[in-house]
Amino acid sequence: MRIFSEAESAASKAKAAKAACISDVVSGKGIRDAASGEGVAGEAGMLLVKTGNEWIAEAKAQRDPEPLWLSLWFEGEVCCLFADSNVGKSVYAMQIARKISLTRRVLYIDFEMSGKQFQLRYSDEQGISHTFPDNFHRAELDAARITEIADFEEEIIADVERTALASGCRVIVIDNITYLNTVTEKPEAAGRLMMQLMRLKKDHGWSILVLAHTPKRPLTSPITQNDLAGSKKLFNFFDSAFSIGKSARDEQTRYIKQVKARACAVEYGADNVIECEIEKDGNFLQFRTLGYGREADHLRDTSSLEDAERDAQVAELLKQGKCIREIAAELGMSKSGVGRIAKRLNSK
Repeated sequence: MRIFSEAESAASKAKAAKAACISDVVSGKGIRDAASGEGVAGEAGMLLVKTGNEWIAEAKAQRDPEPLWLSLWFEGEVCCLFADSNVGKSVYAMQIARKISLTRRVLYIDFEMSGKQFQLRYSDEQGISHTFPDNFHRAELDAARITEIADFEEEIIADVERTALASGCRVIVIDNITYLNTVTEKPEAAGRLMMQLMRLKKDHGWSILVLAHTPKRPLTSPITQNDLAGSKKLFNFFDSAFSIGKSARDEQTRYIKQVKARACAVEYGADNVIECEIEKDGNFLQFRTLGYGREADHLRDTSSLEDAERDAQVAELLKQGKCIREIAAELGMSKSGVGRIAKRLNSK
């Protein structure tokens, strides 16, 4: 028979007390009685319980959050901007941060570029650099200290908090989430990471924009929440999210699609994406809005893609010396169909 230690006994008592507290809340003992007016709102461990009317009355006394960038990101939100590599998400995030810094202090935590790369990106051909507002603060990793840290993820979150508090910045951009947690594909790790970001938001009232990658995605498919790299838990925690897509029409065109919103209705959905192109205006690299349109207009036509693949197959089989009849049998096509493709290929 095992003898319980004093610590185990204390833990057992605390657990029982917590269970009793939860039981009181569930039974209504800890919640204000609307008829009698007695009692107070209850607490059940980490939960704070109030009536729906109490929550609404308290919230009414607070001012409504203002949009920080269009209707894509509002005050007090943890928002996600996700896109494939080399599409321009860092360019767009920097543009957003610079605009906000005209009226508010912004901390841009840059895990992507070095100071020299930053300088070159925001300089013109004559070497004249862009002048950012004084409210714009940029931070990057101190490579010399990385090897000294045992728990990198825990320490980097703590450093983000310390830096924002020291600089007085209430708007934070993190570029990108990979450096906060290297195993975001695992649900447990993703959940812990997002809980820490949500804590920063709740403790300090901060607005946080987090950049994230997407796996390589075909230009035939519309952007969805499933394109965010890592665990689906990540997307569930974000208050809002938007993405940058590469247009199949040409190499320069991009489109911005709103994927999730809580503070308002989705404004820039599939039928009203923001059409843009990246340009360097003097010494500032930025997205220039071209207009608005349908996402479908920026996707590659699957029928034309299938035609191109079929033509390539016919060309390869002709190269192998196979006749029209053999190719038709192998590809499941009519002989006349193969003949038309062969004639078109020969005319090129």
